[in-house]
Amino acid sequence: MYALYNIILLIAALLAVPYFALKMMLTGKYRTSLGPKFGFINPEIFRGMHGSPRIWIHAVSVGEVTAAAPVVAFLRARYPQSCIVLSISTETGQEMARRLVGDSASLIYYPLDFPWVVGKVINLVEPDIFVLTETELWPNFIRTCRERGVKVIMVNGRISPRSFKRYALTKFFWKGVLDLVEELGVISQIDAERLEALGAPASKVRIVGNAKYDSLAAKASPELEEEISGALHIPAGDRVFVAGSTHEGEDSIVLDVYKKLLAHYPDCTLIIVPRHPERTQAVLSLAGQYGFNDCILMSEIKSGRSRTGERVVIVDVIGELFRVYSLASVVFCGGSLVPKGGQNILEAAAWGKVICYGPFMDDFREERELLEQSGAGVTVGSGEELFGEIMKCMSDPGECMRRGEKGRAAVLENMGAAQRYAEMISRHIRSE
Repeated sequence: MYALYNIILLIAALLAVPYFALKMMLTGKYRTSLGPKFGFINPEIFRGMHGSPRIWIHAVSVGEVTAAAPVVAFLRARYPQSCIVLSISTETGQEMARRLVGDSASLIYYPLDFPWVVGKVINLVEPDIFVLTETELWPNFIRTCRERGVKVIMVNGRISPRSFKRYALTKFFWKGVLDLVEELGVISQIDAERLEALGAPASKVRIVGNAKYDSLAAKASPELEEEISGALHIPAGDRVFVAGSTHEGEDSIVLDVYKKLLAHYPDCTLIIVPRHPERTQAVLSLAGQYGFNDCILMSEIKSGRSRTGERVVIVDVIGELFRVYSLASVVFCGGSLVPKGGQNILEAAAWGKVICYGPFMDDFREERELLEQSGAGVTVGSGEELFGEIMKCMSDPGECMRRGEKGRAAVLENMGAAQRYAEMISRHIRSE
């Protein structure tokens, strides 16, 4: 089965080469990450790895880094002399890791799952334990770790309905991979049931909770809000509609809703944050079609241009969404009015905001249930419903604030998973 897997992997890689080459030439994307993913990593990084035990944690991208960061912090406090290595698969994730983790861990790109590549990088890192965040199962890597006596642990494990369907098609293969993982810490009961359905031994599965609550609740601070308020020249209390992590098909809905809002609240500002910054020009063009020619980009603000009343701010840089949510009167979270599984609604909830989202929230079902129970989360099925909910919030800001604070309280009540994951990892680290 591994031979077949490697043949499929090689064919997929060969087919993908033209796409990545074109992306590199046109956008510069993958230029810094592609070489390291093939094992060509600056030797200085490894020479700077000192201490024991050596703990390697993997977080795919921005969302997983958010979950991994508080776990890293607890491990650093518990093992001050340790060497913690954090690998990331994407360039945006690497940038977020620098912000959240800083000097607490050495950062590298995660290698592609070719046997010769993973073997080389594992030899260079020499981990005592490998920790994968969420459900990033790469068979060759996990198998090589176990062959070399490196224990493999999962933290913050989750399986979306879409991922579960894909895994279930080849359950006979994934059962063997899951057998190689020492312990599987998951977010919820449904995640535990799905892992067990794929063949994970029930004795290895633990329901621990979501570490993202710890990271987000701790990050929301008045200082961050003041920074972004000053940068955008938006005073506290101004009406602001924030549309975060929007996907293609949602921007037109947001702009249409905003145009209607201006008829009632002409002083309202729209901040729109495309999920993929490379879509910025498309969003800018679309805004012009709706009559908003007074847009300003976050990259322009960071380069020194001052916002002087532009109604629409387009955030075209990574790592600003969390701060931007602090300014919102009400939030729309994207990837949800189109079938993309939703995006992280906890970021806005940590600031005490009411969050609207569409019906396609399959990847964030527990978070959705939590916020809807507190009244801070609202499902909308159309632009008309979104407009209605925003009007309700803006017409009664006191009630909107009360609902948002109940959502924030729910986030705070769910803190503690990161420490439990750190304790779980510690049980598998050899005594010095």
